[in-house]
Amino acid sequence: MQSNFIANEARPSLSGHTLDVIDPSNGQVFDHLQRSNAVDIDTAVRAARHCFETLWRPMAAADRGRLLMRLSAAVTEHATELAGLEQRDCGKPTRQARADVLALARYFEFYAGACDKLHGETLPYQEGTSVLTWREPHGVTGHVIPWNYPMQIFGRSVGGALAAGNTCVVKPAEDACLSVLRVAQLAAEVGFPPGAINIVTGYGHEVGDALAHHPGVDHISFTGSPSVGTLIAQAAAKRHCPVTLELGGKSPQIVFADADLDAALPAIVNAIVQNAGQTCSAGSRLLVARSLYEPLLERLGTLFSKLRAGPAALDLDVGPLIRATQKERVLDFLAQAEAADIATVAQGSVVPTAPSDGFYVAPVLLRDVPADHRLAQEEIFGPVLCAMAFDDEDHAVKLANGTAFGLVAGVWTRDGARQMRVARRLQCGQVFINNYGAGGGVELPFGGVKSSGYGREKGFEALYGFTTLKTVAIRHA
Repeated sequence: MQSNFIANEARPSLSGHTLDVIDPSNGQVFDHLQRSNAVDIDTAVRAARHCFETLWRPMAAADRGRLLMRLSAAVTEHATELAGLEQRDCGKPTRQARADVLALARYFEFYAGACDKLHGETLPYQEGTSVLTWREPHGVTGHVIPWNYPMQIFGRSVGGALAAGNTCVVKPAEDACLSVLRVAQLAAEVGFPPGAINIVTGYGHEVGDALAHHPGVDHISFTGSPSVGTLIAQAAAKRHCPVTLELGGKSPQIVFADADLDAALPAIVNAIVQNAGQTCSAGSRLLVARSLYEPLLERLGTLFSKLRAGPAALDLDVGPLIRATQKERVLDFLAQAEAADIATVAQGSVVPTAPSDGFYVAPVLLRDVPADHRLAQEEIFGPVLCAMAFDDEDHAVKLANGTAFGLVAGVWTRDGARQMRVARRLQCGQVFINNYGAGGGVELPFGGVKSSGYGREKGFEALYGFTTLKTVAIRHA
C-alpha cells in the first residue's frame, strides 16, 4: 500500500479510499495508491508554504544546489530499483526504464549547477539612479505529472522549480505514481527539508482540480492533454496564477529527396515506437518527397515488420500501452483507417508469450493518409506512423504546419540553405535537423506553440518561468 508523501512523511489520505495499481504487461493489480482529495492537497500546500517561508527560500542557492546534487547521486545509486518500479508501473521495456532513470539524475545534476547562476541585471537609467533586477521564486508551485514519463517530467519540472527557490506539490497521474513517490523519499533521505517536495496521489478531477484551484499555489506546471490543460488554465486564470502548459503534439518527420536514409530510417522508427508511441513529441507523421516516397516506404516497411511488442521485462522494441482504455483508443484509430481504406504498409507483431490481458498493440505503418483525416490531425498516443507524400518545399511546410499542434519537427536534408529555410517556417517549439530528439536534451528548452501549449521546461530557460522578475530603482543623487 502506497501513501502520500507530505512534509517528508508517508501519510494516508483522509478520504480513506484507495486506487488499484495495474501492471500493463499482464493487466493485474499489484499495489494500491491513496485516492486523495482537496483536504490532502490543502495539507500538502500548507507544508510547502511553511517550508518555503522558513527553510527553502532563506537557504543559500549553493546549498540548494548541493541538495539537488545529492539527490542526483541517490537516484543513480538506486537506478535498478527505480527502473524496476517504472517498468512494472508503466510497462516500459528495460532499456527505456533505465534511460529514464539516467535522465532524471541528469536533470537534478543540471539544475544543481544552475541554482547559484540565476542572475539579475543592472540597467542604465537616469543620472543619480541605479536600477537592478532580481529573479525571485514564485513560492509554492503545483506540478501535474502525466503517466508516460513520470520520472523524466518530474525531473524537468520539479528540478527547475526547486533550483529557482520554490517548494513543490506534485500530483502524479493515477496510472504512474510509484517512481515519483520513491524519489520523494530519496530526497528526504539526502536532507531535503520537510515540505520541499510533496506528493499527493489520486484522480485528476479530484486532486488535480483541487491543486489548480488552491489559492496557496503560486504557479502551475501541467503536462497532458489540451482539454485538461484548458481546464487547468481556466482555474488558474480565476486567481491570476501563471501556468506552464505542455499539451502534446502531432509532430512531423520531413524527409527530402537528398536525405541520408541510413541515418533517417532508424531515427524515424525509434521516434514512433519509443514508449509504445506514448510520447508527446513522437514523430507520428512522416512527410516524404514524392520521388523518394515508394523506395522509403519499402525500406521502412521492412523495419516495421521486424518490430516486436511484448512484456516490459522482455525488453523488446515495444512494451504494452499504459491501460486498457488507451489500447482501445489506438485500436479505434486503426479501425477508422481500415474503414477509410487507408493502406497498411507493414505491421510488427505481439510475441506469442505476451499475456492475453496485457495492453498490447503491434506497431503499424500506414500510407497515403489524407492530411485532413483524424489520423493525421489528432494525437493517437500509440505506435502508429502515418505517411504521406509532398510535392515541393512549400507543400511540405504546409503539411507540417497543418494541424492544431506545434511541438517538435524533424527535417532530413543535406541542403544547408533548405535546413534553415524550413526550420524558420515550421510552427513548433523544437526543430531537429538530421536527427530527432537529440538524445533527450536535458539542456534544451522544450515546449510548444498553438495547441501544444506555452512556456518552456528543460534547460536554463525553464528557470525564468519558475521565477518572477523584480525591478529595483535606487535614487542616490
